[in-house]
Amino acid sequence: MSVLFNAEGGVATLTLNRPGSRNALNLEMCERLSEIADRCASHPDIKLVFVRANGPAFCAGADLKERAGMNEAQVRERRMKGFAAYAALEALPMPAIAVVAGPAVGSGCEIAGACDFIVATPAASFRTPEAARGTVGATQRLPRILGKRLAKDLMFTGRALSAEEAREAGLVSRLVPASGLEEVLAGIKNEILKAPSGSLRLAKRCIDRGVELDPAGALQTEIAAIEEQLAGGSWMGRK
Repeated sequence: MSVLFNAEGGVATLTLNRPGSRNALNLEMCERLSEIADRCASHPDIKLVFVRANGPAFCAGADLKERAGMNEAQVRERRMKGFAAYAALEALPMPAIAVVAGPAVGSGCEIAGACDFIVATPAASFRTPEAARGTVGATQRLPRILGKRLAKDLMFTGRALSAEEAREAGLVSRLVPASGLEEVLAGIKNEILKAPSGSLRLAKRCIDRGVELDPAGALQTEIAAIEEQLAGGSWMGRK
């Protein structure tokens, strides 16, 4: 399987699983990510999703070997499948956390950026060399996270953002040594599993929608969520 899936105790884990190709994203992986994300979104018992990778690289970007044998229509289809996969991850109603312990290039940045936040080790790095490779991609999500000037620096020069630089820029939320990674993830998992599922989902919706609106519209989004919570009788941790 190009993407492994495991769900246990309210936690789903998606693992990119093409280590021999540095987890380069191909058509099968795109379809599998969309399928698993949709399964998680409709599963009432899943409260948290981790996105991880096997091997030393998180994701080396698009599988250029696969693309070399494609015609124009096939390349277009593959690109659209990639966008659908990123969108499916971003649309997950529960918290989704990317665990990056190696290079994330191009599509890897898109996958990690589609999650709610990133936990990384010092071995992580982030790079978007699409323009240097003669293609277009990764131009929308990262500028919203990093700001357009840093995103342009990465895109125009192809340079890698180190894990520490990514933390300082706000792309990485937590930077932890590899030896302590599992302990940190366990702590995050325990805190999220203790929280009411409905509140987490409403909070995520408010933040994601609110940042795209003006202050008045954002406030109305939060008020609507409060009304939904009150109507469901789930205020003050009752449910």
